[in-house]
Amino acid sequence: MKTQFSVILTLLLALVVHTSYAQDKVISGTISDQSGLPLPGVNIIVKGTTNGTQSDFDGNYTIDASTGDILSFTYVGLKAQEITVGTSNTLNVTMTEDASVLDEVVVTALGISREKKSLGYSTQEVEGDELSTVKSGNFVNALSGRASGVQIKRNNNLGGSTNVVIRGNASLTGSNQALFVIDGVPINNTNTNSAGQAQASGGYYDYGNTASDINPDDIESVNILKGAAASALYGSRAANGVIMITTKTGKKSKGLGVTINSGVTFGSVDKSTFIKYQKDYGAGYGPYYGACECLYYNDNIDVDGDGVNDISVPFTEDGSYGLAFDSNLLIYQWNSFDPDSPNYLTATPWENAANGPITFFETPITTTNSVSIENGMDNGSYRLGYTRFEQDGLLPNSNITKHNFSISGTYKLNEKLTATGYANFLKSDGLGRNSTGYNDNIISNFKQWWQTNVDLKELKDIYFATGRNVTWNPQTTAPGSAPLFWDNPYFQRYENYQNDSRSRFIGNMSLNYELTDWLNITGRIATDTYSELQEERRANGSVPTSFGVPDSNGVRGNVDSGYGRRNIANTETNYDLMLNFDKDFGEKFNLKGILGANIRRNEFQSIYAATSGGLSVPKLYSLQNSVGPLPLPNEQDERVGVDGIYASASLGFDSTIFVDATIRRDHSSTLPKNNSTFYYPSIATSFVFSNLIDSDVISFGKLRASYAEVGNSAPFDFLYDTYNVNIPPGSSSTSVDNVKKNPNLKPENTESIELGLEMRFLKSRLGLDVAVYKTNSVDQIYGVPVSTATGYSSKILNAGEIENKGVEITIFAAPIRNENFSWDMNINWSKNENKVIALADGIDNLQLGNFQGGITLNARVGQPYGVINGTDYTYVDGQRVVDATSGEYIKTSTSDKVIGDINPEWSAGFSNKLTYKNLALSVLIDVQKGGSIFSLDNYYGLATGLYAETSFINDLGNPVRNTLADGGGFINPGVNADGSENTTRIRADRFGAFGYRRGLPDKAFVYDAGFVKLREVALSYSLPQKLIGQSLFKEVTFSVIGSNLWIIDKSLPHADPESGLGSGNLQGYSVGSLPTTRDFAFNVKLKF
Repeated sequence: MKTQFSVILTLLLALVVHTSYAQDKVISGTISDQSGLPLPGVNIIVKGTTNGTQSDFDGNYTIDASTGDILSFTYVGLKAQEITVGTSNTLNVTMTEDASVLDEVVVTALGISREKKSLGYSTQEVEGDELSTVKSGNFVNALSGRASGVQIKRNNNLGGSTNVVIRGNASLTGSNQALFVIDGVPINNTNTNSAGQAQASGGYYDYGNTASDINPDDIESVNILKGAAASALYGSRAANGVIMITTKTGKKSKGLGVTINSGVTFGSVDKSTFIKYQKDYGAGYGPYYGACECLYYNDNIDVDGDGVNDISVPFTEDGSYGLAFDSNLLIYQWNSFDPDSPNYLTATPWENAANGPITFFETPITTTNSVSIENGMDNGSYRLGYTRFEQDGLLPNSNITKHNFSISGTYKLNEKLTATGYANFLKSDGLGRNSTGYNDNIISNFKQWWQTNVDLKELKDIYFATGRNVTWNPQTTAPGSAPLFWDNPYFQRYENYQNDSRSRFIGNMSLNYELTDWLNITGRIATDTYSELQEERRANGSVPTSFGVPDSNGVRGNVDSGYGRRNIANTETNYDLMLNFDKDFGEKFNLKGILGANIRRNEFQSIYAATSGGLSVPKLYSLQNSVGPLPLPNEQDERVGVDGIYASASLGFDSTIFVDATIRRDHSSTLPKNNSTFYYPSIATSFVFSNLIDSDVISFGKLRASYAEVGNSAPFDFLYDTYNVNIPPGSSSTSVDNVKKNPNLKPENTESIELGLEMRFLKSRLGLDVAVYKTNSVDQIYGVPVSTATGYSSKILNAGEIENKGVEITIFAAPIRNENFSWDMNINWSKNENKVIALADGIDNLQLGNFQGGITLNARVGQPYGVINGTDYTYVDGQRVVDATSGEYIKTSTSDKVIGDINPEWSAGFSNKLTYKNLALSVLIDVQKGGSIFSLDNYYGLATGLYAETSFINDLGNPVRNTLADGGGFINPGVNADGSENTTRIRADRFGAFGYRRGLPDKAFVYDAGFVKLREVALSYSLPQKLIGQSLFKEVTFSVIGSNLWIIDKSLPHADPESGLGSGNLQGYSVGSLPTTRDFAFNVKLKF
């Protein structure tokens, strides 16, 4: 691999050296339309070279060229022009409309450029500038709302992963993530999360999906290949669609060709995504444990030694169902018992904390600085780039830093042979990611188990003064007592921290030889390799929690300290050889296509080791500092090979009728010999009917249709049973895995059909793209539960079918476009219906995940993939039934009721861009209708009395937490079993009056996951050319950007409905997620 890296880098540097010299004269001019109005964004290129530029807002352009060169001028919807450079240095051009031609070019599978009008399937392109406007740590998030049929789910943790699903989930237990491709070559987008993170049990970290390594400043465009026909040439990796990334290349430019981009972003908590605490009552569970606590506080401790018991906080109770706040009442609180506290042996006023958990969050600041140098000449071009990204997180002691270096180049070695290459090196370092899930998660602490009287500033001060884990819920009042449930949050952030680092290289090099004017051959080698280190720590004196290497049953021991490290290495190498042809037959027919072969090799190694029993020496984080014997590490070593051959052909007639056909054959090492070879065909056709219509209204019209079959190969190690040799080494006993493997597996197969319509009206000022599709994914690979009497818990089978069908609509318009002002809008709308058609014989439900709170995520026959099962209310005529005696709801006796569906009903994005001279304003609104999410935070937090919903004035005009005798309590809306209205009042003065302890069904904590968001607002101003014309600068642009500014509407309280567990199939569950931040960015871009 070092050899491949060296070869690619050396050749790229050679390209840079050879393309650094050029001597041409400068051609300048103005480009206008038939009305004389200037045309911005016209593409100008010296024919036969990569030397190109674009006209500015005033239609002006400059380009280096030589006498005799041919300049090509192209613009969507206008006739292309070619003009030979003469002796004059000025060349003004008037472009005319051509409604019969739509020459928009997009990048398709394998990195091949095609005219969009010829495609028989759906694609949608997003410009790189749209993705780099907001400087976030993961460019994938910027796709939200910009493309129909693409669902984005994110984890709000620093550097958290993002889930990208196109046109619904197609695999029961395999990956449903889109394939990411850079310049035609697939790259890795797995997450490297610590084991168990997706199950939300806690104590694990989300290290992000590796596509986040891609630098948005290097992206020219992203083309989303949605349907199977669009991605069929990727064969067994094509089932989930493709995110096709095209990187920036060098362009010949006047001046130095240097671009500097510098920005800073400040964040603030969106309070609607964090808990709103009640401010009326403090610590305690009320009379939950009996009459001894009827006063809501402890009165059995003589703190000052006067022989009289004093009033103190019930600090062992992590809830807020205690005594009503009263500033005149003095109470001994948690910090009254530590000698290092300024409140030692001092009673303080009983008040709501001045500094609640929201003050724990810091201002996240992100800085991005990038520089690129690009230039070219007649026979080549190059681009060099460097970006430094640094982000300070929302939590104390959290930070991510990325250094990204890129180089790309093209060089024409002779008249026939052209070399092209791209290389990207990334070094990223992370510190202080927050633990996800329930346990050991500060946000779960704040949202579920907390005392509203606890002041965060006092916790901060005592930690920094002592360095000890002095917390608000000690086990006893003795000085130095260990915490009972929760660490001091500052101790946790500064002592129980993790760190990680990743080094990654992505590169490709290709040689293209022109055999004839219509036939060429391309050879390409590409590699994507990274190594990663993850270190996790627990300091001595922490609350004991699960940590370390799991035993044979997958259980980790509970310890108060420990150290673990995981080393990961991953490499994917692709070798491609392609014969490309593009030939005209007469004036009407054109045939183009590819014959190719691909060799792919994947290698993955991982080793995880950790201490056991704790650390012998505090703060010495080393595997050798283990109290107990060091367990044998967990190791993984996976090697996968896939060999493919493929062919495609596209026949065009008179630029009106196009027929495409592709075939790919893959041979995979993860499948048995008899089933290791499989074929994936596709056929697509398009009919540009507007060529046959003479209309002033219809500028362009096309019908398209496609059919394709794509697949999903088997995961590694699903074929053969293996023996585990028991430890210690030398033991004669062995065991087998509890999953029965299957030596007769076949690949999953997806059949897809798609119909589409594309229209342009009024000289392409109004456009419409509609797609209707249906896909069926069969031969699902998953573990089917079997009787434990067999010695196994499940058996791997090919069984089951998932169907997705839907509609996607894109509307774009330019309502206003004149000399000074333009208005462009775009609307994306999509609806996908998903259904599990079948599972294995005799099975009607497959449990995908089992979560705390009692719910499960399921694939259930006849239901959408990802329904939430749990207990529900019982109903009479659609109304909830209440027990007439207790006043409580009557819930179902079983937890197999469908109470939610993670799939949205529909989603949409609405973008507008208004430009007035050099001032531009863009606005993006993102909408999701429906979907379900279960909130564990509300499940517990309502029971512990933290939320404002647990303290209010009831229907009698009294505090709801008053006793029933004092007019407190409330009446559950609903009916009794006989259908009469419920009138039984229930108490609300103790722990569990609301939330899970009240006996509410799981359905009570399932919320609508829909939202309407003001996703992004960007305002930019470019200095006029007359101000900078004589300076070194070619462009100076200032921008102000706001992102996630306003959640206009949502149903889920105290959290963002988009924030989930990260990437993967387990969605629809909210626990301890960080609040969303409103981000405000300031950016300056300089070109000279």
